[in-house]
Amino acid sequence: MTTARRPVIVVDFGAQYAQLIARRVREARIYSEVLPHTASVADLLARDPQAIILSGGPSSVYAEGAPALDPALLEAGVPVFGMCYGFQAMAQARGGTVARTGLREYGQTRVEVADTESTLFRGQPREQSVWMSHGDSVTEAPAGMRVTASTAGAPVAAFEDDERRLYGVQWHPEVLHSTFGQEVLEHFLYAGARLTPDWDAGSVIEEQVAQIRAQVGDKHVLCALSGGVDSSVAAALVHKAVGDQLTCVFVDHGLLREGEAEQVEEEFVASTGINLVVVDARQQFLDALAGVRDPEEKRKIIGREFIRVFEQAARDVVGHAAEDGHPVEFLVQGTLYPDVVESGGGSGTANIKSHHNVGGLPDDLQFSLVEPLRDLFKDEVRKVGLELGVPEAIVWRQPFPGPGLGIRIVGEVTADNLATLRAADAIVRHELTRAGLDRDIWQCPVVLLADIRSVGVQGDGRTYGHPVVLRPVSSEDAMTADWTRVPYDVLAHISNRITNEVEQVNRVTLDVTSKPPGTIEWE
Repeated sequence: MTTARRPVIVVDFGAQYAQLIARRVREARIYSEVLPHTASVADLLARDPQAIILSGGPSSVYAEGAPALDPALLEAGVPVFGMCYGFQAMAQARGGTVARTGLREYGQTRVEVADTESTLFRGQPREQSVWMSHGDSVTEAPAGMRVTASTAGAPVAAFEDDERRLYGVQWHPEVLHSTFGQEVLEHFLYAGARLTPDWDAGSVIEEQVAQIRAQVGDKHVLCALSGGVDSSVAAALVHKAVGDQLTCVFVDHGLLREGEAEQVEEEFVASTGINLVVVDARQQFLDALAGVRDPEEKRKIIGREFIRVFEQAARDVVGHAAEDGHPVEFLVQGTLYPDVVESGGGSGTANIKSHHNVGGLPDDLQFSLVEPLRDLFKDEVRKVGLELGVPEAIVWRQPFPGPGLGIRIVGEVTADNLATLRAADAIVRHELTRAGLDRDIWQCPVVLLADIRSVGVQGDGRTYGHPVVLRPVSSEDAMTADWTRVPYDVLAHISNRITNEVEQVNRVTLDVTSKPPGTIEWE
């Protein structure tokens, strides 16, 4: 389901920052989308864009097979802003000169602004620090382009054409290392492209409610609710649109953290009024996992059992709805915009069957997708959730793997091991919250090494308990991550509490591995 709002299109020339550019545009309260450089001018203009941004990329503009920019795009009357490779592609397409001067610039670079009253640089200092990454340089600006900035390695580091509303900079304004980067971008959006900042959580809700109602009509909708932020906000948004036509199914597999099942059953339902079907499958999952230690086998078992439980719950819901004369034809999924971009920007309108990411529905059940979050990034989803009244504890919940605590136990998943891990995890979450670190940490998995016994001394006696591992990480998208430097006093307090309060644990360790080479989860 795609919004009818006119976008700012980010044309991706293979940049590692293309999605980040789109996020920066949205931070300026203007809706944006990412499209590949292979999209034709006709395809781009068919989206009726308010403006177009050309991203950076790893290629040289004159290398064989390098992504090309059709000059027709710059003559279509749509405001265009080029960054790095996009800047050079603009220069080349408009008849400027791009050359390999031997003066490469990478990383922090000082730029000299020639005109601090220009559209891009109005009110900014004449000297500023920017983030560069280029081997080629624009040595001659195209006709009609006014040079407004330069560096030691790039005589033409920025140009502007207010009449045609064409602008560009050699650096990356989207990264925080460019000290006035967001301001430069916003000057293009507000002054150059003359756009109005009106993209916010309220407008998202209003637009999506209208689209969901138009799509669903009087049919019933099913949602697999995990308790995570994506499925919870998607469910809340669909419920606002169609009310009791939505039924959520929550499978309690017994692998959640302390208090999370109750949070879904009580707080979420109380705040939204959603019709929730809870399936207690805890013993079924424990029985299926008995004696299993291999992490991949555990994942397969948990996935298989979830499918079986959800299949039956879906049949029950579908059966009841059919008796009422309103069949279940739609399934809610919490697809986010990064998923759409990384999968090639699929339409999201196809029917799904057992092989899709719901977890494997039976072949005789078919649903059309309702994906109310597919235009949003994670931070935007959280804003929408807060606007809808989803409890903050759910909105700000740390990412949690589908197999749950089952893959945070190195060893067999038993009731005792789950109880031990839940207790340790609860202490860690409580202390990180008390220290005000919740928003600084992407997530902090706590891992129980159930197959390892560690010698210790407690109460003047020798003990053989289990170690636990703390894995605090910081990340923006989980593709890469670094271990979070949690203050020593907080770590000390966590360690003391766990070893004093969790009977089976006598050693607390800290994982200080980045990703790569290590993954965030241990199994």
